[in-house]
Amino acid sequence: QVQLVESGGGLVQAGGSLRLSCAASGRTFTGYNIGWFRQAPGKEREFVAAIRWSGGISYYGDFVKGRFTISKDDAKNTVYLQMNRLKPEDTAVYYCAAAPRMEVQAALYDYWGQGTQVTVSS
Repeated sequence: QVQLVESGGGLVQAGGSLRLSCAASGRTFTGYNIGWFRQAPGKEREFVAAIRWSGGISYYGDFVKGRFTISKDDAKNTVYLQMNRLKPEDTAVYYCAAAPRMEVQAALYDYWGQGTQVTVSS
């Protein structure tokens, strides 16, 4: 079983940047695809980005438009989400999750972290 721990959220002004981290404990990410999702109050959980642990292939949600970058550090068994040019509409709880395949649907992810709050002020 994979346990995921997110960190790096916080309060930032519009136009600023944050880097979120998703660390694995219990086992490595080998064999998994790691995704980032976000959920704003009253809205459904939304796909942000995902990366294949073996090979590093990545995929992004349409709204990202080059502002976010997903990456991984094999030695630290950690996945990152670098978020630049943040907007107030990016405010949400951000979650990382693990799935055996590259998926954009949250329901297909098996393991989830507890989430980290990102708040972007205007």
